[in-house]
Formats: sequence, structure tokens, C-alpha cells
Amino acid sequence: MLDLMHPCARVIDAVTGESLTEDLISAAADALIGESVLILPVEPTIASVARYLAGLRLGKPVLLLDPAGSHNEFAPRFRTDDVHPELALLLATSGSTGNPKLVRLSRSACLANAEQIAGALDIGEDAVAITTLPLFYSYGLSVLHSHLISGATVVLERSGLMQRTFWNAVVEHRVTSLALVPSQYEMLRRLRFDPSGYPALRTLYQAGGRLRPDLVTDFADRMATVDGALHVMYGQTEAGPRMATLPPHRIADKPGSVGRALAGGEFTVADGEVVYRGPNVMMGYAESAADLARGDELRGVLHTGDLGWLDDEGYLFLTGRLKRMAKVFGVRINLEDVERNFPVTAMAGDDKLVVFAESADSALRYEIADWLGTHPTGVVLRGVEALPLLPNGKVDYRALEAML
Repeated sequence: MLDLMHPCARVIDAVTGESLTEDLISAAADALIGESVLILPVEPTIASVARYLAGLRLGKPVLLLDPAGSHNEFAPRFRTDDVHPELALLLATSGSTGNPKLVRLSRSACLANAEQIAGALDIGEDAVAITTLPLFYSYGLSVLHSHLISGATVVLERSGLMQRTFWNAVVEHRVTSLALVPSQYEMLRRLRFDPSGYPALRTLYQAGGRLRPDLVTDFADRMATVDGALHVMYGQTEAGPRMATLPPHRIADKPGSVGRALAGGEFTVADGEVVYRGPNVMMGYAESAADLARGDELRGVLHTGDLGWLDDEGYLFLTGRLKRMAKVFGVRINLEDVERNFPVTAMAGDDKLVVFAESADSALRYEIADWLGTHPTGVVLRGVEALPLLPNGKVDYRALEAML
């Protein structure tokens, strides 16, 4: 069994005012008798959280799904009575591209990462988080885990950053932190976010992709005006999900870094690829019900697929993805290098580079071609009103592939 609930932990529904109680978790557990794998389209509601925690306490693997339907088509493939005794959590992932598969996380990995995050971010009983991300997304779920295990409070909110009701809840419940992905920081910039308008808010967390260096500096400076802080983090669902954090006081002298490994973890770089070792690494992937009976295949070692380097203090700097490459007239190009230098999202075309931009100035095509040292015909510029996003706020590369 896995019990993440500290005796002082609270979960509150911002809409209904309902709070999570032991009786609700117990009732949910009674309803799960006979289930081998709990397939749960999870929502930010008390009932969903109660079912989730009940499943973990009963030692049942929980497969969390998007209630809107993403990945639900493959859920029936994982109904089985034959599961590994250490298996606790199944999370759908396809990375940025590719076919969805499940990450198998053990009870010890879930517990280890919750404790790593709580320690690195100094989450105490007075901390109050609010749901800014889906609970089926590993980053959003880790906020729940790290706060519950610390005896802190989690406020369930459903309207999102663009709605006044969200910010009313931030004030009413004296929310102390917001966990956000890069696209949400872009939203806050457009909203002219001022932390002084929210008296208890003193911490911002960033993960779920690379945040532009200018925005890292911008939001670190905004939080400094209220004696607050921005924590830059790095993770993958395969690591339960967080692996590193950059302390706020090192942002200025470690620009571009995602920080050092969390307690108990370690980074190395092998042939340019970042390798992580730690107690929070997954058991392996699952693509069929038979895989749920498999044991720990990774033994705490995760080859991340990210390219990067370490400085002499162990701070990690990411430079791209092994698989995010394109060829232009036979020359290999790192797509993340393109995105780092221009306000575009880059994709591999047929011996061409295809870039999507919300403001498709034709001059941009020539600037990119000049930067690459190639003929402009090797760059295709596509204008879009808005980039397609996944529910977790990341760019939906598969939707962009359909537009090629």
C-alpha cells in the first residue's frame, strides 16, 4: 500500500468548499473491492482525489487518464489480474512525439520523488498549492503528492489562469505557490502578472519544458519584488517526474541551467546524453497488459534522451533532444537550437526545416536560413493563429505533424 496523506494535509474544492476526509477515502476504497487495476479518468474534484488515494492505499495500480478522452482508447488493453506487487502508478506518455505508452512507477519511486520535491522546495504545513495543471499529468500530480506528504494544503480549481474565478481562489485560500509550464508563463506575461496583488503568493515553480531565458529573468525579478522566488525544475514522467531544481539564488549566475539533481539522485553525461540515477526512476514502460507483471527493468538508471552537459558544480544545462533532429539539404539540424534562437516551433520536413510561428513575418524565413547557412528554399514558414497545445500545456507536435 502507499499512503501519501500526512495527518495535517488538506484538500479543498474551491468551487464547492468541500474538503477531503478520511471517511470519503474509506468509502471510495469500499467501492473498489474487486478491482485489480483502477482505471481513473481523474478530475480536480474531491471524489476523484478520494478514489485515487484509496486505490494507492489498497495497493492497486492506478492508471490515470484525461477525462476529456486523451489516451482513453487504449485503457481496456490494461485490464488484468496479473500485476507486479510493487506497481503503484501508470501514467500515459508519448514524450513530445510518438505513440502513447505507459510509464510504470513503483510505490517506492512515487514516495521517493514526493519526499525529494518536498525537501528541495522546503514545502511545509503552511504551504498552499492550487491546481494549475491536470492531475493526470505527472507534473500536476507531483504537486499533489509533495504537498500531501508534507501536511500542506491543495486547492482544487478548474477554471484556469485566464479566468477571474481562479485568481479569486488564489486570494481566498491564501495560495502560496503556483506550478506552471512555459506556455502558462507566456499567459502570465500577457496578463501583466503582478505578485503584489496576491498577498500570500511567494513561490513560482517552472517545469514541463524549457522556459525562455528572458522569461526566467523576468519572473525571478517579479517575485523578488515581494521577497518571493522562482524555482526552475527539470523532470520527465519516467522519473516520477522531477529530477532537478535550480535554487532561486543561483538563477543569475547559472543562466540556462535546470539545476542539480534532487537528493539521492545523480546526473552523468554519456556520449552527449543526460543519464539520471535515482530512487524515483520508473520500473519500465508498458504497452500491453502482460507488461504490468514485469519487475524493475531499469534498476534506477534512466537514459533521458536529452542532450546536455554538466558544469564543475554539477549543474545541468540542456541543449536539445536526441530525436528532435532534421535534415536540410543533407545537413543535420537540432530543432531545439532553432527554437532557442527564434520565436518558432520547428519540425522536420522532407529534407527541409518547417517552422510554425504565430507572427509569420516572411523575413523570418530568410533570417533562419541565414543563421543555418543554407538556401532559403530549405526553410518552410507556416503561420498559425495559435500553436496547438496538449492538456499539460506543452506543444502538440503530433497535431503539427498533421499540418506538414
